[in-house]
This record gives sequence, structure tokens and C-alpha cells, in this order.
Amino acid sequence: MRRYITEFIGAFGLVLTIGCVVMGESSLAPLAIGGVLAALVFAGGHISGAHYNPAVTLAVFLRGRVRGIDVLPYFAAQIAGGLLGAVAARLIVSPASLESLSFSGREIAVALVAEFLFTFLLAYVVLNVATSQDHDDNSFYGLAIGFIVFAGAAAVGGLSGAAFNPAVAIGASAIGLFSWSAIWIFLVANFTGGAIAAFVFRLLNPEDLKPLHGHRDEVHAPAVPTS
Repeated sequence: MRRYITEFIGAFGLVLTIGCVVMGESSLAPLAIGGVLAALVFAGGHISGAHYNPAVTLAVFLRGRVRGIDVLPYFAAQIAGGLLGAVAARLIVSPASLESLSFSGREIAVALVAEFLFTFLLAYVVLNVATSQDHDDNSFYGLAIGFIVFAGAAAVGGLSGAAFNPAVAIGASAIGLFSWSAIWIFLVANFTGGAIAAFVFRLLNPEDLKPLHGHRDEVHAPAVPTS
């Protein structure tokens, strides 16, 4: 199941970014799309192979590296993720379903969704490339994290400010880039996105028990009172 969830998340993030940058007519669309795909491949490759594409899954199956029993679930996860990513992009860039709200309400809803989704993707990538026991001492995590931030900034920077980080939001507010009255949007969306990313990581990596300090094969003894 964790492979299918990984494929769902990857297809979702890819289509979400494509939808946002294309509908938003960003001049950085090709770079953003390539960047988010690279980051999501780094993040999910050790779990599912990071196909995010039914055609790729078919090719890998014919190559003999995917079990026949996994092909249709991969297809279903990828298509479902792509469809949900498209819906999310439509709501963010052209939220027709929110037209009944006031203009300010519409902006708040769009900013909340955009900040939450891309903070989730950012934290998801960070956890997989920088904390996973499958990627000890890797040399690409900075590139992957930079790619996802770049993609998010290109996709929704004009809609939410692309903070994806409460510290950035507070700093930007302090120098007048954001209004202090809107700081709650970033705090809610960013912390929620990070928390859900952690839950998803633990769900997809149940055997990753790497300790906080030292090597993963160390066993931490229980604390002994000193007095």
C-alpha cells in the first residue's frame, strides 16, 4: 500500500504544479515542472520507484521490474493523484467554486490551500531525502529541497507569497512584505502541512527507526537518574 500512496502523492504534486504554473501563465513553467518532478523522484524513488506515470509503469513492468499484480494499483494511484492535483490547481488558480465568497474570503481560502499543499510537499521531500535511513549521507538532498521550493514559488508565489515556512512568513511580515493580519494563514497552513507530511512519512516508512543522533544501528539505553 505504501508504494501506491507514494505514487499518488507524486502524481498529485506533479499535476498540481503543472496546473498552477500553466494556468497562471508563469514564465518559469518548464523549470518549475522539471524541478518538482526531480524533487518528487528523489523523495519517492526508494519506496515505489517514483514512476508517477502509467506509461512509465507499463514500461517498467514489461522490463520485468514491477510485478503484474502491482500494475493496475499503480495506474489507479497515479490517475487518482493526477485528478486530485488538477482539481486543487483549478481551485487555487481559478476557484470557480468559491465565487460566492467575498473577494477577501476568496484570497484567504486560496492562500490557505496553496500554502498547505506546497508546505506538505516540501516537508514530504525533506523527510524522505534528508532523514530517511535509505538515504544516509546522500549528496542530493539540498538540490531536491531547492527544487521543490522553486517549483512552489513559481506555482503559487503570486497567490500566497510562497512562504512555506512560518519563520519566513514572520520575517516577511516584519519587513512589510506580508500583512500582520494575515500571519495566521501561514502559521495554520504551514504547521498543518508539516505535521501531515510527518504522518505520511511514518505511514510509508514504518521500519525507519533511525535515532536522532549517531548511526541507525545504535541502541539508546534508557536514561538513568544521576541523583
